[in-house]
Order: sequence, then structure tokens, then C-alpha cells
Amino acid sequence: MSVRVENIGNYQFAANGSSTNSNNMGMREMQARAFAKRDSQYLLIKAPPACGKSRALMFLALDKLVHQGIKKVIVAVPQMAIGSSFKDTDLISHGFFANWYVNPKYNLCGPDSDLSKSEKVLQFLDDPKESCLLCAHPTLIYFYDKLQDKSKLDKALIAIDEFHHVSADAGNRLGTVIRSLMHDTAAHIIAMTGSYFRGDSVPVLEAKDEEQFDKVTYTYYEQLNGYKYLKSLGINYAFYTGRWTDAVAEVLDTHKKTILHIPSVNSSESTKDKYNEVGNVFDIIGDVEFRDQKTGIYTLKTKDGRLLKVADLVTDDEWQGITLQSLREVTKRDDLDIIIALGMAKEGFDWPWCEVALTVGYRRSLTEVVQIIGRATRDCEGKSHAQFINLIRKPDALQDDVADSVNSLLKAITLSLLMEQVLVLNIHFRAASDPADKDDENAPTIVIDDSELNLSDTGKEILKEGIFDLTADVLNSEDIKNVLACEPNSLNNERVKEIIKCVLTEKFKDELLPQDIEAISQAIVIELNKKDIFNPKPSQNTTRGDGEKGAENIVDAPAPFVTEEGGTNFVDSNQHRFMNLDDLDINLIMQTNPFMGAYEFISKVVDAPTLKRIQDIAVSSRAHVTEEEALILWPSIKTFAARHNREPDVHSSDDYERRLGEVLAYIRNRKAQRLAAEQEA
Repeated sequence: MSVRVENIGNYQFAANGSSTNSNNMGMREMQARAFAKRDSQYLLIKAPPACGKSRALMFLALDKLVHQGIKKVIVAVPQMAIGSSFKDTDLISHGFFANWYVNPKYNLCGPDSDLSKSEKVLQFLDDPKESCLLCAHPTLIYFYDKLQDKSKLDKALIAIDEFHHVSADAGNRLGTVIRSLMHDTAAHIIAMTGSYFRGDSVPVLEAKDEEQFDKVTYTYYEQLNGYKYLKSLGINYAFYTGRWTDAVAEVLDTHKKTILHIPSVNSSESTKDKYNEVGNVFDIIGDVEFRDQKTGIYTLKTKDGRLLKVADLVTDDEWQGITLQSLREVTKRDDLDIIIALGMAKEGFDWPWCEVALTVGYRRSLTEVVQIIGRATRDCEGKSHAQFINLIRKPDALQDDVADSVNSLLKAITLSLLMEQVLVLNIHFRAASDPADKDDENAPTIVIDDSELNLSDTGKEILKEGIFDLTADVLNSEDIKNVLACEPNSLNNERVKEIIKCVLTEKFKDELLPQDIEAISQAIVIELNKKDIFNPKPSQNTTRGDGEKGAENIVDAPAPFVTEEGGTNFVDSNQHRFMNLDDLDINLIMQTNPFMGAYEFISKVVDAPTLKRIQDIAVSSRAHVTEEEALILWPSIKTFAARHNREPDVHSSDDYERRLGEVLAYIRNRKAQRLAAEQEA
């Protein structure tokens, strides 16, 4: 067994306290920014964990109740455990005009059945004395299905926490509720998320619906830069051979407050026995002394004599609920040292003293990565550094390929922390003779011209539903691998197209007509090249097959590449799932050294100027600014900065300010490019 650690990110922050200081109404920086948009009917808040989104909602909801004619507030959270974020809160003593209160009768994040909860929501709407209700996402869905008279919500505010659980897909029931609220009622909607993208193949909202939302964006960098205590964030990748239960001993520092997420039982890293894995981790930490009968938390004695308190959230027995509840009541640093979890302790989980988020197994979902990082980035006295470590099986790939993937992954995570979209969209295909589904009319769609092909019904169905999986089959073909190994940029050559047709013919045999094979082959070639098709350079005039311009804010489709143990999944996934990263011309790896029979990557320091540089490149690459426009708007940028004592915000809801911010990013990027060229000359 060997381990190598890839330290691919080290973020440093000013720690000036601005994001945690409160104004005269008790609002922190992000909350005040959101409150400035309190009159919006539809408001989307994109902000990282621990910056106070829950309390921001309280401020907004109370203002709508007191000043805007709203009569009912319904707050929906993805898990009942997260409901504690909206507990009764004293706001008046900090300068606000009202306190947040939810009658226990209408706090539905409890043990009742969903049926009784949906009935209680209906009762709540008719209760003249109460204004606020708290429930889980499923309760909102069930209740909304039962509500016959949707006009009862015309004077209601519906708030959705962790909004990335919504999607524009017709099968997403929460997304259906949001669309109906917007189209069939006069309800107000507040959506909150720390990661406005999903881990699947569909956008969170349709473009026409998202345009109606005012937006408040507060990036991870703004939040962390304004902390009092936390000064840096590190991102490490540790590659191992053998079993992870042996390798984890080399990266688990029992002197640090740590959340350890073990791998999914369905992953290649898992031993398939999660209980034995927990036992192995216990053995690494020390010997069990006793288990607290009130909290369910274990006390272990380390080899050097220290006593550590360890919570097991993996073992699903009668103790699990007791342990989870006790974690919500942790009030002191010494109450807990290590948490071992599988699916818990991610979004909405709050343990401010956590210093290290140690995750075993490669996570395909960038949303999940950002959520896990958020567990360690709470500001807390005595914590100056936070660390995310991902322990991954060593891929069977060339060193240069792994280096490229590590660099791409760091860039993708960095952009995501800056609330930039970096994930590849999923393309819909259909034959021209096949009518477009109404539910898919806003999806990025490519129409295959079959006017001379006369496709079979089976061929049309595969075009609509099967291209993604077939592309995976093609990429796993040995013939394709051999061609691409010799000619990496040969996705469009005739040899590749012939191989695709052979794969299809062998797979479907007599099920498809030759013309079906031809049309499906076209679609697969497009799927293979979708990064270039849907992320065109400014000079291109690429449109969808139906004549509309391709949508931009689309999220990633799961990578269709090999997942066998010891395969190249880490490399293949990261090479193909991120968009715009080629435009981000930054190498964040300083040097590569031999390490324990393999190699390690030593990263450059990613500090405040580097983060700003990355954001400037990302913004300028998607904004399509010309040099002529930059010259015209430069005086306006200087005037704006002098008048407002700040730079124009690239995330502003004001179109003019946002454009000034984009042009400023372009100017900075061009200046950096010029300086780099002069240094090389």
C-alpha cells in the first residue's frame, strides 16, 4: 500500500471580519445585501455555507409579512434535520423590528407522516393567527398536490432552502411546484443555495423562469475573506494503492477536528462492509473506552494517551438518531473530535470547530464537493486553517494525464467557489420528423435531419433517450481508445465515425435500420464534441438545431466513462465534465516530484490575488467583450468606482453595472496577459 498527497490548492484570506460583523439591524454583509432586494417577488440567493442564509430569510420574510401584504410564509428544507436552522430567533435585541417565531404546531420537521404534515399545511393556510410554517421539501410537494384552490397562495411567501434540489426536468416534482407557483399564483418565492448547480444533466431552472428572479450572489471568497479567524483553505488529493482502510491512517490527523466521509458501498473504493470499515477507522484512532448513554458518542483512547470523542453516523441502529441529535447540541470545542459518516453531515450540517473534511472516494458531483468543503469553512475562534482532503484510488493513467486532471479539478472547484458555472451541459437530440416535447422546448436540443433517412420508431426513441449511454459504450470501445491514443484530436475523422457505426451495429444487430445507425452516429459525434459546440468562441455563431442560441447556465451530465476498479475514472471524468477550463490559462501545479513509487504534485499558493485573477479570466471569457467596447466604457468604470467607492459588481442585477464589471475583468485579464508576454520575451 502506498499513498501520495496532491496538495492542489492553498487559499489565503484577509480575515478582516467584514462578513461576520453586523450592521445596526443585526445583519451581516450577505444578509444586508439580500435585504436590499426585499421587494422582489422572486429572489435567488447564491451564497456559501455559514454566511447566514437562514437568518437572511428571516429578515426578508418578516419584512414581507409586516410591510408587503404577505400573510403566510412557508419555509421548505431538504431534510428535517436542517429545520433547526430556522428555530425561533431573537432579532429585535440586535436592532431588527420583529422576532422570528414558528408555532410548534406548524414546525413540521418532526416524526409525523407526510400525510399528516400535508394536512397541517392546509390547516395552516386557514389559520388566521399564525404566519409561519416550516416543513421538508416532500411535504411542500404533497401539500401542493392536494391544494385545490391555488389562489390561497397568492399572498404567501414560499422559501426553498438548498434550491439546487430543484430542476427544470419535467420529472422533478419540486421543480414542477416552483413552475406552477410562478405561472398559476401570485406567490412570492425566495430560493437559497450554496451551490447553484446540480450533479446531474438538467438545469435548475428553465431560462425563461430564471430571468424573472432577482439575484443576490455572495461568493465563497467574499465570505472567507471577511472572516475573523479563518485565514486559509487547502485542498489536497491523496492517491493510494491497496485498501483505503489502510491508506486513511496516513492522512487522518487525530489532532484535528475532522469529519470523515467513508465511500459509498456502490463505489470501487468501498470494501462493501461499511460497519467493518468504521471498526477499522476506530482501530486507527485508538481503543474504545466507553460510549455515552445519553449522547451515543464514543470516547477512544489514542496510543499517546489522549481521549477523543468520536461520533459514528454510519451504523444505522437505534443509536444513530440519538447521536445525530446530540451533534446538533454541541456547544463547546471539547464536546467532539471526529465524526465518521456516510451520507450524513453534508449540506446544512453545522459543526463550527471542524478543521478537516476528509472524504474517501472520488465524488463526481461538484455540488457534493462544495457542500463537503463547506463543513470545514465555518469561522471559529482558534481555527486559522481549513482543509479538504479527498482520498482516491490511484488511477491507471499517465502522469501527465493525472497532472492535467488535478489542475482542471482545482480550477473547477475554484470557479465553483466563486459561483461561476463550469459544468458541461447535457444535450437533447431528436429527429426533425419527431415533434418536440413541450417539456423539452427550453432544453438545449440538436435536431438530426432525417428528411431523407426515414428513421424507424426505435431509432427516433434512441435519439431522444439513449445517446448518453451509447456514447459511454463508444468511448469504452478498444478501437476508439486505440485511435484516440494515437491521434488525440481525431474525434471527427472518418475512422472514428466508422468505429461508432460498428459499435452500434454490433449492439443492436437487427433492431435498427442502416439509416438509424447513420443518424445515431451523427448524434454521438456531436455528443463527443459538445464542449466546442455549446461553448463557442466569440467569433462563432453557433445555435441550437431549432435556431435558438444555446443556453449557458446548464449543469454537468455525469461523466460516461469507465468506472472499473483501478480504471481511469478520475482522469476521464475531469477531462470531459468541465467547460470553459481551457480558457482559464493558469497552471496551479508548481512542480512534480517522485513520491513512494509514484509522484506528487506541489501546488502554487492560491492566494487572494490569484483568486481574483481566476475570476477575471472566467468572467472575461464568457462576457465576449471587445477592445473597442473596453475603450468606450473605461471612463464609465472609473466614474462608477469614484461615485460608489467600490468596483462594479459582475454579479449585480443591474445590467449596466454588471457589464461594467465584465469589461473591468476583461481589461485586467488583457493587462495580465500583456505582462506575462513581456516577461517571457
